[in-house]
Amino acid sequence: QVQLVESGGGLVQAGDSLRLSCAASGRTLSNYAMGWFRQPPGKERELVAIMNRSGGYTYYGDSVKGRFTISRDNAEIAVYLQMNSLKPEDTAVYFCAAKSGYAARTRAADYDYWGQGTQVTVSS
Repeated sequence: QVQLVESGGGLVQAGDSLRLSCAASGRTLSNYAMGWFRQPPGKERELVAIMNRSGGYTYYGDSVKGRFTISRDNAEIAVYLQMNSLKPEDTAVYFCAAKSGYAARTRAADYDYWGQGTQVTVSS
């Protein structure tokens, strides 16, 4: 069982930046492909960014390409989502997810473990 904990959310203004962090309680994330997903108010969960186990492959949702960056730290204890040039439409609960195995997937249903989510609110 992997328990994921997100942090770093908050209330910011349009154009600001935030960095979200995701750590696994008591273990490394080296055995998992990782993903960030978000759920805007009243909408379904959607893909933000994914990364394979090695970190050599990343993929981003169309709405965040060029603004957001997913990364891992060298010790494999955390995964990050750097969010720049934030827009009001980025407002959502952001979830970290881990998938056993090497390859990352774009479908949320393919991920085995989820964090509780962190709220990001962007004001105009």
